[in-house]
Amino acid sequence: MACGLVKRVLLASPRGYCAGVERAVETVERALDLYGAPVYVRKEIVHNGHVVRDLESRGAVFVEDEADVPAGSTVVLSAHGVAPSVYANAASRRLTTIDATCPLVTKVHVQARRYASEGYRVVLIGHAGHEEVVGTMGEAPEAITLVQSVEEAETLDLPLDTPVAYITQTTLSVDETAEIIDVLRRRFPALRAPQREDICYATSNRQWAVKELLAEVGLLLVIGSRNSSNSNRLVEVARAAGVQSHLIDDESEIDERWLEGVEAVGVTSGASAPERLVERVCDWFRARGVAQIAPFATVYEDVVFRLPVELRRAETPAA
Repeated sequence: MACGLVKRVLLASPRGYCAGVERAVETVERALDLYGAPVYVRKEIVHNGHVVRDLESRGAVFVEDEADVPAGSTVVLSAHGVAPSVYANAASRRLTTIDATCPLVTKVHVQARRYASEGYRVVLIGHAGHEEVVGTMGEAPEAITLVQSVEEAETLDLPLDTPVAYITQTTLSVDETAEIIDVLRRRFPALRAPQREDICYATSNRQWAVKELLAEVGLLLVIGSRNSSNSNRLVEVARAAGVQSHLIDDESEIDERWLEGVEAVGVTSGASAPERLVERVCDWFRARGVAQIAPFATVYEDVVFRLPVELRRAETPAA
């Protein structure tokens, strides 16, 4: 079955798993090896349905709340981070807790606590309801105000003498976040900023790679699940540049009508999407006669995070 005009598929680089996702997924796998099934996981370990189903097949049990974990069991906390109340609840249920929070999210939590303790009104730039935002706001709920857009930044009502600091969700659009920060700086000239930006290296790199690719393609396919923030941002980056783009969970969601009049297709994947899904999309195009499938530039990421300390301690034999 031919694929219309499509002659080549270009693969964005970098794409796919980031260090925090690698660490989180490996944490669940190692916990299963160490403790045996079932190992409970609070929320989705990362926002990808394929990853979750794979881990379920190995014995992981995903729950919405730590209260759903049987007392005395092992629970892994997802990469997105949790509020302090979750640790307290887990301790009260005598759970063996393994914290797979991405270290870059932990950095944001530390900033939130520090700014709040120093008397700042903390503006958190992020998306309401996202697990990372829920966890961060739980660090100092009385001091943190969520801002989701330029419009909300413009209308943020704080006394003029209020010291203001900002932090951000790690998986936002770099460009949109910069616009919001510009508004906050104009309105609050003494605004305190993080020493290093909170949007993680993987989110920034994947957006940069997409921007580099867009001039070469007429369609961008982003592999990632619907609830993956960084995957949705990649679609938005392409559409903002006027390039057709769609988020797909895997090759089964490709609509051939998208390919009409398209000679080159770009493919990327969000930070929680495994590379095997990219291979499946490539195979989909190969099966339709597209022979030119190649990386567009090649950028290597060398960030690696150590496994959670609870797991390293448990795996270390007693002397």
